[in-house]
Amino acid sequence: MANIAAATKQCLGRLMDSESFKCSISSSTNNLPTSLCYSNNIRFPPNQRNQLRVMSMNGCKGDPHFLQNLPLGTIETRTFPVVPSHALALERLCSTISELKSDPPPNFTSGILRLQVPIQQQIDAIDWLHAQDQLLPRCYFSGRSQTQNSNIFLDITNGNGNGNRNVIGNGNGSGHNQWAYRNLVSVAGVGSAVFFRQLHPFSYSHWKSIKRFLSRECPLIRAYGVIRFDARSNMSPEWEAFGSFYFMVPQVEFDEFEHNSMLAATIAWDDALSWPWQKAINELQATLCQVSSKVVKLRKEAPRTFILSNNNIPSKKYWDLAVNRALQKISRSDSALTKVVLARSSRVVTATDVDPITWLACLQVEGENAYQFCLQPPDAPAFIGNTPEQLFHRKWLDIESDAMAGTCARGESMTADLQIELDLLSSPKYHLEFSIVRESIKKKLEDVCNFVVVDPKKAVRKLPRIQHLYAKLAGRLRSEDDEFEILSSLHPTPAVCGFPTDEARLLIAETEIFDRGMYAGPVGWFGGGESEFAVGIRSALVEKGVGALIYAGTGIVEGSEASLEWDELELKVSQYTKLLKLEVPPRKKVKDY
Repeated sequence: MANIAAATKQCLGRLMDSESFKCSISSSTNNLPTSLCYSNNIRFPPNQRNQLRVMSMNGCKGDPHFLQNLPLGTIETRTFPVVPSHALALERLCSTISELKSDPPPNFTSGILRLQVPIQQQIDAIDWLHAQDQLLPRCYFSGRSQTQNSNIFLDITNGNGNGNRNVIGNGNGSGHNQWAYRNLVSVAGVGSAVFFRQLHPFSYSHWKSIKRFLSRECPLIRAYGVIRFDARSNMSPEWEAFGSFYFMVPQVEFDEFEHNSMLAATIAWDDALSWPWQKAINELQATLCQVSSKVVKLRKEAPRTFILSNNNIPSKKYWDLAVNRALQKISRSDSALTKVVLARSSRVVTATDVDPITWLACLQVEGENAYQFCLQPPDAPAFIGNTPEQLFHRKWLDIESDAMAGTCARGESMTADLQIELDLLSSPKYHLEFSIVRESIKKKLEDVCNFVVVDPKKAVRKLPRIQHLYAKLAGRLRSEDDEFEILSSLHPTPAVCGFPTDEARLLIAETEIFDRGMYAGPVGWFGGGESEFAVGIRSALVEKGVGALIYAGTGIVEGSEASLEWDELELKVSQYTKLLKLEVPPRKKVKDY
């Protein structure tokens, strides 16, 4: 861990704020193989380059006196003709990288290049990731099935490169086969073309550093990552490799669409940041050599195993004390606090290791209307989750967010389920908890939007085993730069922290004796014209030989009862333990501490 911490301290510095840069579009091949059918390039004229104050790339710092907000020389997406299988796509990428190594380097001292091969088959991205046998770092992100709002159209043409869009050649030169790649379902990636990690809290400068590598014209170049719930809190050893935030643009990426797939390789380089083209392409080639060409359907069933220990922090006794203390604070006339979310960490150690990707695949079985995610830096545990809650989704200037609070179990029959739904809708306690969340999000959206619509005002969102009160909020940003403002103001929502935020966060810091880390933090991706983040709840940190830390929280408001809130924690954690079919071995005591 000491090496990780030392490396983290050398990571991304602050990037000086600046005005946006104009760019011109060019179809120059830039010394790349002619076998590529089309490129979409962004060129930044040298006279528009200012200097950076402090910046780093993949842990390598640049000269602070030379660099200031330096835009990349080129941002490119190049696409091959469609192939019938993943193995052929991998073969095409490997041969192209070999050609790139033997050719003269690009004319630009910095840039990012994505090479992508469409595949006729639809292959599950999680199956592809499981086949990569612990290649690290790795990431996975799957949008909610009912939204699937990443609508990226890639029209098939004859691949002559004369258009001004991302184009996929059909390989026969006719230009008559018309395919449409719609609704990006899931993305899996291994290796990092560029990563961003820092011990300091995520800031506007960090956001600008990430956006430097992204472009509207290259929509599938994305940075996937996660941010700590509270960067000001003490960091425990299990979270050190993540820093205060961790984002990566994958070196090798597998995209699962509704009816097709795509394999891509990405190279990012910057001479001024001690990450030259040759080093970047060598790293990519090394990763590609480890990528398996065989993808086997993953059984979404975890093996039966024994619980060797199950330790809850806090224990039931101390949980009751914490809830009652929070209720006393809420009831005081001189306190502004109306809600606080208290959480629990459960360390589960099993007789055999649980593979985090297999576990995540199991969560997909009951993942309808939920996001699934996995982030795992090098030499780190895997942070996985199955969360129903959207923090925000932005496409151009349009933005939407979820308000979600109040949790009840599903009924065993249709009649019982309906009665629970009616109780959820009519409960004063749940209404208070929910309205705090909805009105807080509405106010924060109104600060940066021209208008905000709430529809529905209050409804029930049903998941396979639980149901929540829910509302959808949508608005239109005044500027795309307001994306950072939305991220920083929406997080943490009252659904995972409380209200008012500062009072709730202070009480959490005084009460909880474990590190939430990335639990309940923003998890998702930034893109050039589109970004999406979920709230990292219903999540776990999984490490080989150590077991898993499973996290859950519940909102405390006037009318809450400690024992019922504990039952809610058990209900939320059970999506992990029940899926694994865990059993306690004979004569083995399970303790709370």
